[in-house]
Amino acid sequence: MLDIKDLHVSYGKENILNGLNLSLKRGETLAIIGESGAGKTTLGLSIMRLTEGNVKGSIIFDNKDILTFPDRDMQALRGNRIAMVFQNTNSSLNPVIDVLHQVAEPMIEHGLMNKTEAQEKAMHLLERFGLSPERFKSYPHQLSGGEQQRVMLAMSLANDPELLILDEPLSSLDVISREELGSHIMNLGENCTRLIITHDLDAASRLSNKLAVLYGGRIVETGPVREVLQKPRHPYTRALIRSYPNMTSAKDLQSIKGRLSRNISGCPFHPRCTQAIDICSHKLPDFKYYERQGVACHRGGIVTLLATENLSKSYGALKAVDSVNLRIEAGETLTLVGQSGCGKTTLSRTIMGLCPPDGGRVYLKGEEIQKRGQHFYKRVQMIFQNPGESLSHRLTALEAVIEPLNIHLVGTPEERRQKAINTISEVGLPQTDSFLDRYPHHLSGGEMQRVSIARALVLDPELIIADEPTAFLDASMGAKILKLLLKLQEQRGLSMLYITHDIAIARKVSDRMAVMFAGRIVEEGLVSQIVTAPQQPYTRQLIKAASALHKY
Repeated sequence: MLDIKDLHVSYGKENILNGLNLSLKRGETLAIIGESGAGKTTLGLSIMRLTEGNVKGSIIFDNKDILTFPDRDMQALRGNRIAMVFQNTNSSLNPVIDVLHQVAEPMIEHGLMNKTEAQEKAMHLLERFGLSPERFKSYPHQLSGGEQQRVMLAMSLANDPELLILDEPLSSLDVISREELGSHIMNLGENCTRLIITHDLDAASRLSNKLAVLYGGRIVETGPVREVLQKPRHPYTRALIRSYPNMTSAKDLQSIKGRLSRNISGCPFHPRCTQAIDICSHKLPDFKYYERQGVACHRGGIVTLLATENLSKSYGALKAVDSVNLRIEAGETLTLVGQSGCGKTTLSRTIMGLCPPDGGRVYLKGEEIQKRGQHFYKRVQMIFQNPGESLSHRLTALEAVIEPLNIHLVGTPEERRQKAINTISEVGLPQTDSFLDRYPHHLSGGEMQRVSIARALVLDPELIIADEPTAFLDASMGAKILKLLLKLQEQRGLSMLYITHDIAIARKVSDRMAVMFAGRIVEEGLVSQIVTAPQQPYTRQLIKAASALHKY
């Protein structure tokens, strides 16, 4: 029904849509999601031929390119076969005409009904969308935001359009009004093809069965709603989901590092991406399909940074790590949860090469790592449980952070010193000589752990393994360290394997969770799935025993 090909829209020198391609079948409901400024509303206005920008490309509706239509033909199409519910109801409704006459107006304007017939249908539509008859003669300013949105929806459906474009249809509404209006939109019937434009993931999942993710004027991912939201392939889609409040997860919200930039070469998302490579900065990725999801990414979507295959480690008859298969994706936090003695720390030390494995393999970016050397340790670093044991008492705070740079011969001595000081500042510690010259026994527990974090970060690793980094700290300081790690992950695009025995903490920091028992991974998945619907009795036991404030 609708086929958009190579659509470009610009305002002066600023490109808003950059070669956008999109198809919508008759009867289909598609939601376009993305940040503010992504070009969503510009897309809707372009289909309606209402944008003031410079438009190139083609918009095929019912086998005809509407960009070539004379104004008279477009006027006959607009509000008749194609209708749009605009985001700003205040500027879309006429303030000096009551709502009944406004809903009737499109039917009269297009010559489909006389005045009496049009008003009868308008009353029916307004009642259908929950507006009480005593409000029919009200003016827009006398209605609430939800009531105005209902009027707009009734007006857009007056002529039974074949294509309905809804721009942020549920925004600024209370939860009850959202539920009611969302139900009305869902019940419009199969004859009405719908294009939902929104930044609201809840509205997108509620109103549509297919998603398209818009970034930098291009579609970067498409697919069925459930698959895209539960298993996003593009790093931008995952970042959008992370930044959206979710009742099934308690993880702190994470924004997307940096900001949207226009008129850049290569992949539009590469300056903010957690897995960008050289080609991303100068070549536009092709759009390819993987099963039912399409994605525009040079790496085929979110990549696996580190993986283990049947990794095992025994101490005599004790199998501390028993055939563990684990994967950590670029830019994500995977939490390893289990009681003391289940093998969590042994697994982390085996991955780091501090304990030789009895069997199995470790892969970094798809390549098997047989011997840990500078190539590995520059990309993977570890924060140990006890900062007092992980820092040498013979090195000052500054010397402890400089040491990895010395080992890897990074830059000149002065450059190493400056980089170490900058990293110490990044983790929230003073840059004064009096602090930098302190030895570990002169530091508090929180300060020592921050020095340990700075030491792990100074080489700019891609993956951090954090083994119970708050275990020796009080709750207040532990919370600060957790927030620091999440902030650094957001700013640097780090991947993190976070190890803890406390599933309540895991719920706050992780994207995915792996539950370990007696050396084996017994359950793995999205945090929301594991916390709300655990499959294993051991997982349910961990959740039951998790920290809670009880009511007395």
